[in-house]
Amino acid sequence: MSLVRAAFLDRDGTLMEDTGFIGDPQRVRVLDGVPEALAMLKDAGYARVVVTNQSGVARGMFGEPDVLRVNAELADRLGAAGAAIEAFYYCTHLDGCDCRKPQTGMIRRAVAELGIDLPNSAMFGDKPGDVQLAINAGIPGILVGATGAYAGPEPLVRARTLLEGVRFFLEHVHV
Repeated sequence: MSLVRAAFLDRDGTLMEDTGFIGDPQRVRVLDGVPEALAMLKDAGYARVVVTNQSGVARGMFGEPDVLRVNAELADRLGAAGAAIEAFYYCTHLDGCDCRKPQTGMIRRAVAELGIDLPNSAMFGDKPGDVQLAINAGIPGILVGATGAYAGPEPLVRARTLLEGVRFFLEHVHV
Protein backbone atom coordinates (compact mmCIF):
# COMPACT_ATOMS: atom_id res chain seq x y z
CA MET A 1 0.00 0.00 0.00
CA SER A 2 1.41 3.37 -0.95
CA LEU A 3 1.19 6.11 1.63
CA VAL A 4 -0.79 9.28 1.06
CA ARG A 5 -0.06 12.72 2.45
CA ALA A 6 -2.81 14.31 4.51
CA ALA A 7 -4.03 17.75 5.36
CA PHE A 8 -5.45 17.36 8.86
CA LEU A 9 -8.15 19.97 9.38
CA ASP A 10 -9.94 21.23 12.45
CA ARG A 11 -13.70 21.56 11.88
CA ASP A 12 -15.22 24.48 13.84
CA GLY A 13 -13.49 27.77 13.07
CA THR A 14 -11.44 26.26 10.23
CA LEU A 15 -13.92 24.71 7.81
CA MET A 16 -17.14 26.14 9.21
CA GLU A 17 -18.20 28.97 11.47
CA ASP A 18 -17.55 28.32 15.14
CA THR A 19 -20.73 29.41 16.90
CA GLY A 20 -20.15 27.45 20.09
CA PHE A 21 -21.04 23.84 20.67
CA ILE A 22 -22.62 22.74 17.39
CA GLY A 23 -24.94 19.75 17.56
CA ASP A 24 -27.48 20.91 14.97
CA PRO A 25 -26.73 20.44 11.24
CA GLN A 26 -28.81 23.56 10.50
CA ARG A 27 -26.01 25.61 12.11
CA VAL A 28 -23.38 24.49 9.57
CA ARG A 29 -21.98 27.52 7.70
CA VAL A 30 -19.00 26.79 5.48
CA LEU A 31 -16.40 29.55 5.70
CA ASP A 32 -15.48 31.57 2.61
CA GLY A 33 -12.72 30.05 0.52
CA VAL A 34 -12.89 26.61 2.16
CA PRO A 35 -14.02 24.66 -0.94
CA GLU A 36 -11.26 26.28 -3.02
CA ALA A 37 -8.65 25.52 -0.35
CA LEU A 38 -9.73 21.89 -0.11
CA ALA A 39 -9.70 21.54 -3.90
CA MET A 40 -6.14 22.93 -3.98
CA LEU A 41 -5.06 20.37 -1.37
CA LYS A 42 -6.64 17.55 -3.38
CA ASP A 43 -4.95 18.73 -6.57
CA ALA A 44 -1.61 18.71 -4.71
CA GLY A 45 -2.18 15.10 -3.63
CA TYR A 46 -3.36 15.54 -0.05
CA ALA A 47 -6.17 13.59 1.57
CA ARG A 48 -8.43 15.93 3.54
CA VAL A 49 -8.94 14.52 7.05
CA VAL A 50 -10.96 16.31 9.73
CA VAL A 51 -9.81 15.96 13.36
CA THR A 52 -12.16 17.66 15.81
CA ASN A 53 -12.79 17.82 19.55
CA GLN A 54 -16.52 17.55 20.27
CA SER A 55 -16.73 17.73 24.05
CA GLY A 56 -20.35 18.89 23.82
CA VAL A 57 -21.15 15.17 23.96
CA ALA A 58 -19.34 14.67 27.30
CA ARG A 59 -20.94 17.88 28.59
CA GLY A 60 -24.42 16.51 27.79
CA MET A 61 -25.19 19.29 25.29
CA PHE A 62 -25.87 16.86 22.43
CA GLY A 63 -25.23 13.24 21.52
CA GLU A 64 -22.74 11.48 19.28
CA PRO A 65 -25.45 11.01 16.59
CA ASP A 66 -25.65 14.83 16.45
CA VAL A 67 -21.89 15.04 15.81
CA LEU A 68 -22.33 12.55 12.97
CA ARG A 69 -25.22 14.57 11.50
CA VAL A 70 -23.22 17.81 11.63
CA ASN A 71 -20.24 16.08 10.01
CA ALA A 72 -22.51 14.62 7.32
CA GLU A 73 -24.04 18.03 6.59
CA LEU A 74 -20.59 19.59 6.31
CA ALA A 75 -19.41 16.72 4.09
CA ASP A 76 -22.49 17.09 1.85
CA ARG A 77 -22.01 20.84 1.45
CA LEU A 78 -18.30 20.51 0.72
CA GLY A 79 -18.85 17.57 -1.62
CA ALA A 80 -21.45 19.56 -3.57
CA ALA A 81 -18.80 22.26 -3.99
CA GLY A 82 -16.27 19.72 -5.33
CA ALA A 83 -14.30 19.62 -2.08
CA ALA A 84 -14.91 16.21 -0.51
CA ILE A 85 -13.48 15.20 2.86
CA GLU A 86 -11.88 11.75 2.91
CA ALA A 87 -12.45 11.07 6.63
CA PHE A 88 -13.73 12.54 9.88
CA TYR A 89 -12.23 11.73 13.28
CA TYR A 90 -13.66 13.20 16.45
CA CYS A 91 -13.16 13.06 20.21
CA THR A 92 -16.22 13.31 22.45
CA HIS A 93 -14.28 13.41 25.74
CA LEU A 94 -13.36 16.24 28.10
CA ASP A 95 -10.09 14.93 29.56
CA GLY A 96 -8.06 11.82 30.17
CA CYS A 97 -7.99 10.30 26.72
CA ASP A 98 -5.34 10.11 24.03
CA CYS A 99 -7.67 11.32 21.28
CA ARG A 100 -8.52 14.81 22.57
CA LYS A 101 -6.41 17.43 20.83
CA PRO A 102 -3.61 18.24 21.41
CA GLN A 103 -3.03 14.52 22.04
CA THR A 104 -2.26 12.62 18.84
CA GLY A 105 -4.77 9.75 19.06
CA MET A 106 -6.95 10.90 16.17
CA ILE A 107 -3.94 11.41 13.93
CA ARG A 108 -2.41 8.06 14.90
CA ARG A 109 -5.71 6.36 14.11
CA ALA A 110 -5.93 8.08 10.71
CA VAL A 111 -2.33 7.10 9.92
CA ALA A 112 -3.12 3.45 10.68
CA GLU A 113 -6.52 3.33 8.95
CA LEU A 114 -5.82 5.48 5.89
CA GLY A 115 -2.14 4.78 5.23
CA ILE A 116 -1.08 8.38 5.88
CA ASP A 117 2.48 9.53 5.18
CA LEU A 118 2.69 11.52 8.41
CA PRO A 119 6.10 13.20 7.91
CA ASN A 120 4.77 14.74 4.69
CA SER A 121 1.44 15.89 6.12
CA ALA A 122 0.29 19.10 7.84
CA MET A 123 -2.31 20.38 10.34
CA PHE A 124 -4.60 23.37 9.75
CA GLY A 125 -6.58 24.79 12.66
CA ASP A 126 -7.73 27.91 14.49
CA LYS A 127 -6.79 27.16 18.12
CA PRO A 128 -3.58 26.72 20.13
CA GLY A 129 -4.54 23.05 20.63
CA ASP A 130 -4.45 22.52 16.86
CA VAL A 131 -0.95 23.97 16.62
CA GLN A 132 0.16 21.92 19.65
CA LEU A 133 -1.30 18.80 17.99
CA ALA A 134 0.86 19.50 14.94
CA ILE A 135 3.93 19.92 17.14
CA ASN A 136 3.12 16.72 19.03
CA ALA A 137 2.69 14.84 15.73
CA GLY A 138 5.90 16.31 14.25
CA ILE A 139 4.20 18.03 11.33
CA PRO A 140 3.79 21.67 10.26
CA GLY A 141 0.95 23.52 11.98
CA ILE A 142 -0.81 26.33 10.16
CA LEU A 143 -2.95 28.65 12.28
CA VAL A 144 -6.01 29.99 10.45
CA GLY A 145 -8.39 32.73 11.46
CA ALA A 146 -5.41 34.55 12.96
CA THR A 147 -6.76 38.07 13.14
CA GLY A 148 -6.08 39.04 16.74
CA ALA A 149 -3.94 38.23 19.73
CA TYR A 150 -2.71 34.66 19.98
CA ALA A 151 -1.24 33.05 23.08
CA GLY A 152 -0.24 29.58 22.01
CA PRO A 153 2.64 27.62 20.53
CA GLU A 154 4.09 29.27 17.46
CA PRO A 155 2.68 27.85 14.21
CA LEU A 156 4.56 27.57 10.94
CA VAL A 157 2.48 30.52 9.74
CA ARG A 158 -0.52 32.57 10.87
CA ALA A 159 -3.10 32.99 8.12
CA ARG A 160 -6.34 34.95 8.05
CA THR A 161 -8.20 32.12 6.29
CA LEU A 162 -7.79 28.47 5.42
CA LEU A 163 -7.34 29.47 1.79
CA GLU A 164 -4.47 31.81 2.69
CA GLY A 165 -2.88 29.11 4.87
CA VAL A 166 -3.17 26.46 2.17
CA ARG A 167 -1.67 28.78 -0.44
CA PHE A 168 1.30 29.51 1.84
CA PHE A 169 1.78 25.82 2.63
CA LEU A 170 1.63 24.72 -1.01
CA GLU A 171 3.96 27.49 -2.19
CA HIS A 172 6.55 27.31 0.61
CA VAL A 173 6.46 23.87 2.25
CA HIS A 174 4.90 21.28 -0.08
CA VAL A 175 7.38 19.38 -2.25
